[in-house]
Amino acid sequence: MNVFERPYDDPVRVLDEDGTVVGDVPDLDESDLVELYRYMKTARHFDGRAVSLQRQGRMGTYPPLSGQEAAQIGSAYALAEDDWMVPSYREHGAGLVRGISLKRTLLYWMGHEDGNRAPEDVNVFPVAVPIASQVPHATGAAWASKLRGEDAVVCCYFGDGATSEGDFHEGVNFAGVFDTPNVFFCNNNQWAISVPRERQTRSETLAQKAEAYGIDGVQVDGMDPLAVYAVTKAAVEKARDPDPVRPRPTLIEAVQYRFGAHTTADDPTVYRDDDEVETWRKKDPIPRLEAYLRGEGVLDDERVASIETEAEAQVAAAIDEAESMARPEPRELFEHTYAALPEELDRQSDALEALREAHGDAAFLEE
Repeated sequence: MNVFERPYDDPVRVLDEDGTVVGDVPDLDESDLVELYRYMKTARHFDGRAVSLQRQGRMGTYPPLSGQEAAQIGSAYALAEDDWMVPSYREHGAGLVRGISLKRTLLYWMGHEDGNRAPEDVNVFPVAVPIASQVPHATGAAWASKLRGEDAVVCCYFGDGATSEGDFHEGVNFAGVFDTPNVFFCNNNQWAISVPRERQTRSETLAQKAEAYGIDGVQVDGMDPLAVYAVTKAAVEKARDPDPVRPRPTLIEAVQYRFGAHTTADDPTVYRDDDEVETWRKKDPIPRLEAYLRGEGVLDDERVASIETEAEAQVAAAIDEAESMARPEPRELFEHTYAALPEELDRQSDALEALREAHGDAAFLEE
């Protein structure tokens, strides 16, 4: 069955929780499968280290991604080099696949503006913290690609909470009207901070919202990396080389779970039961893929240990590089928003600098 013809409440799956094949395995060779696994292991290790850095006061507030590696890595791996990725604020793993270094991600959460600037040859938009504000931007970029006669597809990431925002509806509706080469990738991780999925909509699924915009919608097991890859690949191919019958845009709902907090400023124990978390941990995407690859003879203990060692070294090097850079100056809080700083903000910036000069860096930061 064509993935776009499935019932909205019938998620696409390739691997079950034990790594057993239950669907059509996508056409990936051994090196690609190992690379998917390597990215997922690296993202998980990075996530643990990043949370630790924040707890030690070495980094600002950070949004953990553990549990969402399959959705991020599987989808980003399906994009072509010239395609564009439009992230929210949790796509550290997807960004790594697309060419955003771990060092740059760390710099962003450490307050360096350099962390928010992709290299010139990397097609990734800046991080979007406001909920759903990036959706219309993604539609506009895709429309521009279409008008220019380019082949680039624009993949936009957002959470289930974003589907309650006006920007989501406006962006996806525009994409439907103008038939833009978009893939809208909804990370339905069950909670928008403390608001559960069922408080977002009366719709049975988020995927079926595509119906209102005249585009395709599909639900996928977001903790199955092979299923995510297959669905995203199909959506990207349709957006790039449209079917005469089907629309270019696709809304993908990847059903998944974030194991940790919404951010390190959040306490999920206030609104989530431990039993719920443990139930979802049994669906962990990394052991699932590992079990499949071991069964196929692609992975063994030695290769897994080697990948883990490489991931630890890569993350450690990124942390050393990021922490070796000078901390941002307080005045940078006021930069990068206006071409010319308004008088009131200029006054506040001067006052902040005066406080620093009067009390010294240590006392100033303590205040």
